[in-house]
Amino acid sequence: MLGPRDILREIHRDDEAFRLFCSIAAKGESQGGWENGRIAALARDPELAPKIARHGADEDKHGRIFNAMLHRRGLDPVDVPPETDYCMLLERRGFGLAHDRLRRDEPLTEGDIVEYLVHSRVTEQRAAEDMRMLRRYLGDDPDIGRGIRMICEDEENHLAYCHEELLRLSARDGGADIGRALRRTARAEIEVNRDVSLAVMDRMGRLLGWSRGRRLALRIGIRVTYAYDRVWGTRRMVRLRPPARVDAMGPRDTDRVTGDGRPEPGRAG
Repeated sequence: MLGPRDILREIHRDDEAFRLFCSIAAKGESQGGWENGRIAALARDPELAPKIARHGADEDKHGRIFNAMLHRRGLDPVDVPPETDYCMLLERRGFGLAHDRLRRDEPLTEGDIVEYLVHSRVTEQRAAEDMRMLRRYLGDDPDIGRGIRMICEDEENHLAYCHEELLRLSARDGGADIGRALRRTARAEIEVNRDVSLAVMDRMGRLLGWSRGRRLALRIGIRVTYAYDRVWGTRRMVRLRPPARVDAMGPRDTDRVTGDGRPEPGRAG
């Protein structure tokens, strides 16, 4: 079968495939945690900086959850192949704030903040969609479902906050430049997502022993999805609208994750 439900469940059942899947996810989340932490430290806006810091704390938490999913099965993370590193591939194309910029102790300009929010708006759209799919197909799993549901809630909050902050900036300064930046970033993101998806499915196919025909069909499916995104799907990544979750990154109780990857009681949303 080629449906996402069957593919995800097959990956979940196989230790090596699950190990690669969680390692890729954990690295991306942990990297996002570091980036947001540095951006929060360098941001001059006293109202925005705590929201960015919370975003970073969420990403760190997600990395811990994915690693805990591995540890519960007695697995260790593996090195992430460079061709599957979504975050770094986007950075190499010049999107988001470069790591060498974040390592310098120089306050961020308003242009830097816009670049950060535009990059986050586009990538959080993808993250929210991916986590919705994981929640749909694996959210009831007794071992990993609770962590998936928590991450999914957080990603919805991140996406809502990006809409809110970009709308605020657009209202103040006009949205033409932000709209252009969103379109440029979205075009690059769908290309990187295509390349990463092809690389990940190629490795999964080898780990799981998929037939040549099945691997070819999946490659075709990924390219068809890319073509759809390129022609029609970009709109969902560049549209700005008031979110249903108002002040989604405002103050809340701290979420904590236990050593076995299970979130402790507290507000997840």
